[in-house]
Amino acid sequence: MAVHGENEEGKLTATVVCWLLGNGCLFSWNSMLSIVDYYENLFPKYHPARVLPIVYQPFAVGILVILTYNEAKINTRRRNLLGYTIFFISALLVLVLDLATSGKGGIGTYVGLCIISGVFGVGEACVQGGMIGDLSLMCPEFIQSYLAGLAASGALTSALRLITKAAFGNSRNGLRNGAMMYFAISMLFELLCLILYAHVFPKLPIVKYYRSKAASEGSKTVSADLAAGGIRVLTNGQAAEEKPEYMERLNNKQLIVQNMAYAATIFLIFVLTFSIFPGFLTEDTKKHSLGSWHALVMIAMFNVWNLIGRYIPLIDSLKLKSRRWLLIVSLARFLLIPCFYFTAKYGDEGWMIMLTSLLGLSQGYLPVCVLTEAPKNYKGPEQNALGNLLVLFLGGGVLAGVTLDLLWLIGKGW
Repeated sequence: MAVHGENEEGKLTATVVCWLLGNGCLFSWNSMLSIVDYYENLFPKYHPARVLPIVYQPFAVGILVILTYNEAKINTRRRNLLGYTIFFISALLVLVLDLATSGKGGIGTYVGLCIISGVFGVGEACVQGGMIGDLSLMCPEFIQSYLAGLAASGALTSALRLITKAAFGNSRNGLRNGAMMYFAISMLFELLCLILYAHVFPKLPIVKYYRSKAASEGSKTVSADLAAGGIRVLTNGQAAEEKPEYMERLNNKQLIVQNMAYAATIFLIFVLTFSIFPGFLTEDTKKHSLGSWHALVMIAMFNVWNLIGRYIPLIDSLKLKSRRWLLIVSLARFLLIPCFYFTAKYGDEGWMIMLTSLLGLSQGYLPVCVLTEAPKNYKGPEQNALGNLLVLFLGGGVLAGVTLDLLWLIGKGW
């Protein structure tokens, strides 16, 4: 159902807020990934570029399974606010841990960092599924903006890291100062996201319109957000009496059967990406001449092209809408694995940067096509459920990818 007239009010503001909230979902975690050169220096024997994502992702997927199974009964407002609060506290804990240990390495500090990484995963499970589920029952532009924000968090953290590395130098103390500044910024940004989601987003007219529409179609997940926007919703009993079709909706199994191609596509996209990024790119291609800048440059190139890819589907003629072609393209991306392998072995930085850019561009473009097309033609409760289900497949793909990334270590003595 299109929104017309007065219901368009606040659309631009909502789009900007969605971008900022997407940014906040991964800003702290991307900060941790972007200072991987500091952690490689601090824990040279423990492969932090590979281990931290492996610790992070099982927590994210495990919590996502529980939340997705119960999504119809969960208060989305509390879920998202909890997630952003976890991000804020986790960023603070990274600072406290480093200050308490005076920037020294060691197994104890590393275990502490791994625990915080797991906590980040819990926060992502709360926010990612909650936000995409919530935005799935609104207009596609909001999902696109949120996903662009996710990508922008990577680009922004990479830019900050390059600036801090240039400003503070490559010494251990310089790396540490840059890393600490990073997480101080992360804390402030997560606090901003908390305020935006709690007090700004629910009061925008267009957001209230879509949530009211979802509530009229039987969604219980939007009640608290509508209340925060000053709108009272009918109880289940009242709504069921007025509209018998209120309680009718497809269950999760039916939604997955109808959208198996989308689910497989989103899974394959993230399996491929995270079997290469960040572990392989930061550890297995260091023979090139970029030296200590190699990891940062590769991560920055991936993040910038990932961000560009998120905006391409805004041009309707360039947006891939066919389920079959989305699946075919996601399978074709696996040809990048031998390309990366042989480039790392025989090529130079130019070829590696080109491949990394292609990986980032396709990683940005394809998820937007899937997540904006899939919820169309469903009722509000089904759109929320489908958004959560697709995020679960996304998380499963990331978990499989970071696990498969370990295969690059075969024959390397670990």
